[in-house]
Amino acid sequence: MEQHEAATELTPEANPEPTMDAKDKRDKKQPKTALMYAVDLLSRQEHSAKRLREKLGRKGYGAEETAAAIASLQEKKYLNDEEACQNQFRRLYEESRHSVRQICFKLRQYGFDGEVISRCIPADSYEREKKAALRSLAIKFKSDSPEVKMRRNLYTKGFSAEVINDALHDFMTNGYKGENIEPE
Repeated sequence: MEQHEAATELTPEANPEPTMDAKDKRDKKQPKTALMYAVDLLSRQEHSAKRLREKLGRKGYGAEETAAAIASLQEKKYLNDEEACQNQFRRLYEESRHSVRQICFKLRQYGFDGEVISRCIPADSYEREKKAALRSLAIKFKSDSPEVKMRRNLYTKGFSAEVINDALHDFMTNGYKGENIEPE
């Protein structure tokens, strides 16, 4: 008798599939609100309010819903352009491969305001710029490479004329004395 009861428990009639309602709830995901989508984006990477507004717009969220989501994130301090800009500037600046001008250009592309970016620039950036230019030269050129090519390369990377002249002079006479050079 016990054996018969155990057998009936294993039959499909004894263990029915979940009801259609429960299965439908699992299959149909609720559409994300603009706020939920914005939080997902911010969990992966810092964004400026402008960039976040653009991404939400491309995803199809309305202007009112987008504005409300951004206001909510700013109120809760999840979205702060000043802080995000400083963090991204610091990261790019410490990589020591980009000129300050190139970093500022990238940050503008990320949607940060020019005033916010200018507050991130340190006053004494000349020595760091020169080291970054030397590092850039060492990655791409030998010290006996044509000066015109090296100068053009540094110019396209946003270095100032003064930094380019000093870095070229040092590189062509002394080479590069830094560490950790990896090819681009």
